[in-house]
Amino acid sequence: MTDTPRHQRVLIVDFGSQVTQLIARRVRESGVYCEIHPFDKVDEPFLRTYDPAAIILSGGPASAGEEDSPTPHPLLFSYGAPLLGICYGEMAMCAALGGAVEGGHKREFGRADIRVERESPLLAGLGDIGDNEPVWMSHGDVITAIPLGFEVVATSEHSPFAVIADEGRRLYGVQFHPEVAHTPRGALLLRNFTHRIAGLAGDWTMAAFRDEAVARIRQQVGEGRVICGLSGGVDSSVAAVLIHEAIGEQLTCVFVDTGLLRLNEAEQVVSLFKDHYNIPLIHVDAGDEFLGALEGVSDPETKRKTIGRLFIEIFDREAAKIEGAAFLAQGTLYPDVIESVSARGGPSAVIKSHHNVGGLPERMKLKLVEPLRELFKDEVRALGVELGLPPAFVGRHPFPGPGLAIRIPGEITPEKVATLQKADAIYLDEIRKAGLYDEIWQAFAVLLPVRTVGVMGDARTYDEVCALRAVTSTDGMTADFFEFPWPVLARAATRIINEVKGVNRVVYDVTSKPPGTIEWE
Repeated sequence: MTDTPRHQRVLIVDFGSQVTQLIARRVRESGVYCEIHPFDKVDEPFLRTYDPAAIILSGGPASAGEEDSPTPHPLLFSYGAPLLGICYGEMAMCAALGGAVEGGHKREFGRADIRVERESPLLAGLGDIGDNEPVWMSHGDVITAIPLGFEVVATSEHSPFAVIADEGRRLYGVQFHPEVAHTPRGALLLRNFTHRIAGLAGDWTMAAFRDEAVARIRQQVGEGRVICGLSGGVDSSVAAVLIHEAIGEQLTCVFVDTGLLRLNEAEQVVSLFKDHYNIPLIHVDAGDEFLGALEGVSDPETKRKTIGRLFIEIFDREAAKIEGAAFLAQGTLYPDVIESVSARGGPSAVIKSHHNVGGLPERMKLKLVEPLRELFKDEVRALGVELGLPPAFVGRHPFPGPGLAIRIPGEITPEKVATLQKADAIYLDEIRKAGLYDEIWQAFAVLLPVRTVGVMGDARTYDEVCALRAVTSTDGMTADFFEFPWPVLARAATRIINEVKGVNRVVYDVTSKPPGTIEWE
């Protein structure tokens, strides 16, 4: 739990929903600080310490009518703070307070309409009595009786208790998911809960966070020296600039160049931190070491582990040369923290296997400095702008920790890396020229492990196939392929064929991203 005494706090009790993080994002977007904690960790001592100004119960995969289903602590309902139950959270609240929940009824998954039956501050601005409002449902059980004191606020075709409220105790429940983009005005509903019902001021800003973070870093570090593992990505870069603002020359950054970065990225990182910010930087050109260690390796998980192990070894070796280093800075974000203490497990252990949240200090005997562990990705970008990092740098598309190694299925060779770097650079260049870069969440090229016969000019070729990928997203949790204007895609493909030796075919990937996966590679 973080120490944020200046801000009113919302507590999000996690019952294992794959979109719980989106609740926190929507709440923070309205300027309200919140944290996610597993349901089985929220007991009376926790509540008294955390002292939430409002409480939200998340959705979850369980059935509230089963004996072994997760249950909210009884104190949550009598604590005095306004409470909102979402989907499973609504059902769990009903079951705990004397209502009834049953399975086997008509399920609701996907788009639905709720009909407003009664006025409530929760639905202010979402329609008058009798109006319909589009929402996103995702439940297999149904509430068959609501607890004493509750009234029906809205219904849907298959949910007679789609929105319920006990206005006197300020307890509310919604059967749908207001946090997802498919509920168009869900953010307004959540804002109604935090601002209208709970009366929160919305004082969570990046300017305030910056000042508080600088003070916390100075208090934690004192006169000690800090080393920061700089990857060149947005997270570690923002962390480094923030820490440098706090402690100046007490910070030394170690940039391990794996040789698997985007074209000219290493030079850009060195120029930014050495020349622009004048931050002490050790640049380790370790491309040959990484490519040597990856020789003959085809399995993607083995690649990840090999890169992670070697990165730590090299970083450890360089850190040992910095006299008096007592702290290690990492660009850990709040999603990493949440996933490491997930209430009911999830995809993070499989998908983010190259991440090592809090794992380095045990080996290196250094204390952790993680100034971004309260922030989501979009908040890190906002902090980067607040700190004066160039907008083009802050707005860069996400890049995986293992770099281009996992965008080359099969064996890695220096020639394949060079080919992919050139193709990727051309692709991004055409996207920028077309003014589309900021409309796309992530775009990249992949060098496929197949070769095709083609004719270029008057000669046959037998060369590589390059796949192009671009996805749109509002939250990074779900995404869809980007619908390119055909001339832009054609220009990128033509340039890659003409300018990148060894590629004779370009394809565009139109796969969508399913809900619940965490990152694109």
